[in-house]
Amino acid sequence: MSYQAPLKDMLFVLNELAALSTINQLPGCEDATADTVEAVLEENAKFCGNVVAPLNYPSDVKPSFWHDGQVTTAAGFKGAFKSFAEAGWQGVQHPVAFGGQGLPKLVATPCIEMLNAASISFALVALLSDGAIEALITAGSDAQKAIYLEPLISGKWTGTMNLTEPQAGSDLAAVRTRAVPQDDGTYKVFGTKIYITYGEHDMADNIVHLVLARTPDAPAGVKGISLFVVPKFLVNADGSLGARNDAHCVSIEHKLGIKASPTAVLQFGDHGGAIGTLVGEENRGLEYMFIMMNAARFGVGLQGIGLAERAYQQAVAFAKDRVQSRDVAGSSGPVTIIHHPDVRRMLMSMRAQTEAARALAYVGAGLSDLAHHHADAETRAANLAVYEYLVPIIKGWSTEMAQDVTRDGVQVHGGMGFIEETGAAQHYRDAKILTIYEGTTAIQANDLVGRKTVRDGGAVARAILAQVRATEAQLLEAGALPGGAHFAAIGAQLAQGSAALEAVVEFMVANIKTDVTAVFAGSVPYLRLAGIVLGGWQMARAALIAQSKLDAGEGDASFYQAKIGTARFFADHQLSQAGSLRSAIVGGSAGVMALTEAQF
Repeated sequence: MSYQAPLKDMLFVLNELAALSTINQLPGCEDATADTVEAVLEENAKFCGNVVAPLNYPSDVKPSFWHDGQVTTAAGFKGAFKSFAEAGWQGVQHPVAFGGQGLPKLVATPCIEMLNAASISFALVALLSDGAIEALITAGSDAQKAIYLEPLISGKWTGTMNLTEPQAGSDLAAVRTRAVPQDDGTYKVFGTKIYITYGEHDMADNIVHLVLARTPDAPAGVKGISLFVVPKFLVNADGSLGARNDAHCVSIEHKLGIKASPTAVLQFGDHGGAIGTLVGEENRGLEYMFIMMNAARFGVGLQGIGLAERAYQQAVAFAKDRVQSRDVAGSSGPVTIIHHPDVRRMLMSMRAQTEAARALAYVGAGLSDLAHHHADAETRAANLAVYEYLVPIIKGWSTEMAQDVTRDGVQVHGGMGFIEETGAAQHYRDAKILTIYEGTTAIQANDLVGRKTVRDGGAVARAILAQVRATEAQLLEAGALPGGAHFAAIGAQLAQGSAALEAVVEFMVANIKTDVTAVFAGSVPYLRLAGIVLGGWQMARAALIAQSKLDAGEGDASFYQAKIGTARFFADHQLSQAGSLRSAIVGGSAGVMALTEAQF
């Protein structure tokens, strides 16, 4: 159950697909040289593989627990987080002015993947802190930045995101938590929040809760929500910790997976009111919280990729070791199960989907860096639009992919996969939450349709498809050369996939006003189709680059040959699904709405 970061693939994607050499020319990104980035990733891989990964299985068996308002985290977590903080890993992508390393998001992305592959339960504390940091950098006052950012970035304190309430679920318009203004400019907060990841723990000196609440005169619905900083311990003027705030953990949830991550029920204001300060302006809380949510959604996509990689590595190791049955060609005796065709198919499926999702996420991270650092405003805006289109796909498709991959990981293990001691079942259980928190797959799909496709009349989607078609032209040329059969096959499948995606985009745009139910009935299949096509596009790009390296006699020939073979598998087994998805989206709404409520 060990984990070794796939550094060779990560560096290939960073350099060849996400164009690190372009990113490190941007203002503020100059320190991210190829040598520096490689060194950073190597050190992160050592930390994740040697310190965090060994905690994953034991912490599932003996997870964090609650007693009398206090949470004791799983054995080893406290020490590992101390090492994580002291090494500066929380601050990789955050500003130097507040104690961070100031490296691009593209560099932080593989570090986040590695941490999640090592242990999602452990990594969640860093994910939520990242979101709190982003929200305070964007919308916090100078005083809030001065008080909270350095301790959060250094890992001395951690952050949380408090949205959900027992009666509200994902419907934030139903939030009831109250924030009552005080004469000194603070607010007293009263209410209950549920599903608060690391809402209570013993790994840091303070916990900074970012809480959605309503002021007394706020308008109804989402327009009346404000955002408040409510620390576990109040902070004195000199930055030292003061009195315990009236924010208490009354229980933690007992869950299917991610058991070592304490998911808290927090009660604010039972003893006179929890003291909080307003972030930004009143009634703009949801806008600010979406800063955290977008950061978290991208991070959850990386959780899916990291978990899929971990499950794949474990399945490969088992398949190379487990001896069972003769092979179909008639071997003289039993063989290791990696020789059986269907086991090979499952392993290839696990590998290809993980690599495609990784490539798409890293390319997205590079677009985010361009959107934030490029000198030209129009270039920033164009890259931001593409990045924002990709975020729900990276979150939704990558996490659905993780469920498929971890399921196949159990299947490769056979009966042993159903036994907890192998660890394969833990990956499968942990994967389930990824499609739910930070917005279910349907919420991501609705965002992809409503905000990212039809709002601009499909303009960004069409611009991306134009780039896909440029890759198709390169595949056509490569496929016509001697030995180009793989490229001809990849090109044919990618062309069918992009045509299917284009047809669906046009369907969405054309029908949003006349048949909105039909459009949203196909939203999740649309997200899946977009992920498959755009992931397949990145795999095709990787295959073309790999061939150019082989032609030039550069690098590791086996690695590049594997890149081409994996891209071919993805085209044959994933891109080939595009046509059926198109049919389900364009013509499938009648079946979705075929039964009345009473008939269910």
